[in-house]
Amino acid sequence: MDMERLQNLLARRGVASRRGAADIIRAGRVRMDGVTVTEPGARIAETAHIEVDGRLLKAKEEPHRTFLYHKPVGEVCSTDGQGARSVLEAFRGINLRLVPVGRLDKESEGLLLVSNDGALIQRLTHPRFGHTKIYEVEVNAVPTEAQLAILRGPMTLEGYKIRPVRVETLGGRRLRFTLTEGRHRQIRQMCEQAHLRVTRLRRVALGTLRLGSLPPGRWRELSAAELNALRGTPNKNV
Repeated sequence: MDMERLQNLLARRGVASRRGAADIIRAGRVRMDGVTVTEPGARIAETAHIEVDGRLLKAKEEPHRTFLYHKPVGEVCSTDGQGARSVLEAFRGINLRLVPVGRLDKESEGLLLVSNDGALIQRLTHPRFGHTKIYEVEVNAVPTEAQLAILRGPMTLEGYKIRPVRVETLGGRRLRFTLTEGRHRQIRQMCEQAHLRVTRLRRVALGTLRLGSLPPGRWRELSAAELNALRGTPNKNV
């Protein structure tokens, strides 16, 4: 009988990315045939009965669907909501185990993908693929040339040397950041180092996708062409 690592099985079924699946397993949220499993690398048969948070995982893979959602300020990118409204509340009518692809913090807004396609989630969240993300940011003061030089120069956040970031001025207190990685609260930390405070942060693009005129709190399903573009080779000339 073929055996697969539990972590990989959950990712393939769209429960979370492989890294996220490992965290879920270590937290004791997964049971196999009635027994809690905490080892992400545990080997498991396709026929095993698996429960995640008390919900039985379907024996077959669900049809893969991916949605572009305009996350409003105040919602969180977690499955349990953590005391606030989860972005997944907008998808209650869809009977699929969807998860946010990456994250935007509670105070941020804009383009967020929600999917049950484990392979696509892994591709979009793993740093090696370098998908570009574009953010429009407002700060508390008009940036000086010295502050812009700090934002555009070498920078270390929480002991990690980040990749160079393209920072463009949009007039007044508005900036556009183009990132090829996504450290936790990266833009907010960058601005802090430049003695600026973010007052609004909105993601407007991910790879070839654009937020466009989609209203906050609304979603649309990605087309086959958009999905194929996301699965292709990312443009690293940014």
